[in-house]
Amino acid sequence: MSVQFGKCNFDGRPVASQDLDEVRPVLAPYGPDAEGFICEDNFAILYRAFYTTKEAQRETQPHVTPSGFILTWDGRLDNREELIGQLSKDLSSESTDLEIVAAAYQHWATNAFAKLIGDWALSVWNPKARTLVLAKDFLGTRHLYYMIENGQVTWCTILDALVLSARRTFKLEQEYVAGWLASFPAPHLTPYVGIHSLPPSSFICLTGRTQSLNKYWDFDPKKKIRYVTDAEYEEQFRVVFSEAVRRRLRADGPVLAELSGGMDSSSIVCTADHIAAQGFSGGVRLDTVSYYDDDEPAWDERPYFTKIEQKRGRSGCHIVVSSETLFNLDIGDHFLAAIPRMTEHCTEAAGQFAVCLSTQGNRVVLSGTGGDETMGGVPTSIPEIADLLARPQLGNLAHQLKMWALTQRKPWMSVLFEAVRGFLPFAPANIPKHKLPASWLDPRFVRRFQRALTGYESRLKLFGPLPSFQINMFALEFLRRELACCAVCAGALHEKRYPYLDRTLLEFIYAIPREQLVRPGNRRSLMRRALVGIVPEEILQRRRKAFISRSPILAISGQASRLVEMNRAMASGSFRIVDVGAFCEALQAVRTGLNVPLVALIRTLEVELWIRQAVSHGKLMRPSPPMLLDATATRITSC
Repeated sequence: MSVQFGKCNFDGRPVASQDLDEVRPVLAPYGPDAEGFICEDNFAILYRAFYTTKEAQRETQPHVTPSGFILTWDGRLDNREELIGQLSKDLSSESTDLEIVAAAYQHWATNAFAKLIGDWALSVWNPKARTLVLAKDFLGTRHLYYMIENGQVTWCTILDALVLSARRTFKLEQEYVAGWLASFPAPHLTPYVGIHSLPPSSFICLTGRTQSLNKYWDFDPKKKIRYVTDAEYEEQFRVVFSEAVRRRLRADGPVLAELSGGMDSSSIVCTADHIAAQGFSGGVRLDTVSYYDDDEPAWDERPYFTKIEQKRGRSGCHIVVSSETLFNLDIGDHFLAAIPRMTEHCTEAAGQFAVCLSTQGNRVVLSGTGGDETMGGVPTSIPEIADLLARPQLGNLAHQLKMWALTQRKPWMSVLFEAVRGFLPFAPANIPKHKLPASWLDPRFVRRFQRALTGYESRLKLFGPLPSFQINMFALEFLRRELACCAVCAGALHEKRYPYLDRTLLEFIYAIPREQLVRPGNRRSLMRRALVGIVPEEILQRRRKAFISRSPILAISGQASRLVEMNRAMASGSFRIVDVGAFCEALQAVRTGLNVPLVALIRTLEVELWIRQAVSHGKLMRPSPPMLLDATATRITSC
């Protein structure tokens, strides 16, 4: 996961080499292996390498093509053989990903982006046409940020570098904060007004006079895959899932897989071992890392990940996650993070993970993120019933309502209403209670950013793509928002890969009948059937994992005195994001054992800490005019 930083002056002014010198210390920890740069006239780019494949070590970046394009690539290309066959005789299996991508761009220009399968971010400078193109993969696993002002564009794959190199303060993008407090912000947003994040599956073309943002690829709602028997679906699933895992095992060194003991991570590890047994893994060693807390009664992971370790004949790295190490408010004044999600890098567990990476030599980490959302992990009837409503099939609808009502032990009218509610216009009355904004948020803030605060809820459409396809797209957008908030930590440098979010696998999943994925009383139906003999039966038949509930309460209670002091003058109150008195009452409710939405509460604390740090480091403007908190002073003191 290499990094790049660039500047271009469209008015012809030369870029000073000092601009690159200033950002070098920021980028160096993210790219420790090599450096390359170009600084000519009105264009400059700096590249720092972090090698994760053998081919990448032979790359020289920035890369200058025969036609003069300057191309900088951060990524992993999964369909190398296919593209080599379509392009030039000068390419071979020994060609680097960069050489293949450069040839593809020379041949197809921006039409090449739809053909690049993998995780990547790309910049292309055309000095003759004075045109800059920035592009990103369909999912957004790689970040690419840009800022345009006074005829100059600055871009970087690390937000911190863009923020720290700017010689000014920024206004707070409050919609980003609203999205963060609810679930995750829209992927095109950053916390800073004026700094943009390139959306997934998009490219932007910049000239001195124009800015053109384009979406280059999307899933086809008309694509359908239909087989005669369940066995055919199962066989094809094994093929595409194995390929998704195999693609992510291409690495120059041992790969580390997160192993929780649930279906998602266990299936990745067992499938990787199955691939290795067949001789298709390239000889890459697979290590595992597991988290556990024996003091947490609702978290019974150890027996399950131990079962996988027994099957593979080797133990992995085990990291204890307790209430004392789960959440750390004391991050120190020297620390500045570009986004609110800062506390995860300051815990004892994060330190243990960094040691695990270092001692084992892991640079690539496999994650089970996306399994629940794409493989039918949530046992709901809504997509199937919604499809039958949109394409009226009354007999089948009545049968499915009966089956789902019996399975969920609900009246059939209740099952029907859950599906119908998805078609209703957006209104607070139609939003599930658990998705409503937290009660301690400032009412004015809630009114302005209600859609972001409710997770960008969208209604289903009766016409057009099937509702189940629409729901798949909603889930994919959620995952894109989540990945956009996954900041890279230089202290535990690694490249994260997501087998469940492989483009070819998702195309298959979105094209098959919904009933293959989820059946009444049988979530993950296709996975369970297809992976028999590969994943242990105890994992395949495991019930849905319990949510953690005690640890956040203990973590907050354990830092009660710190929280009381912190909340006497909340920065997020001065920005009119939080009603400070109401938030203080919520903290008190947690400490006394009352029911409070803990995720929203922890997110609010993270936002508060981050705003304080960003303001103190001169990167966020203080609110103007000052917003005094006299009305809540007595309530704060009583906290």
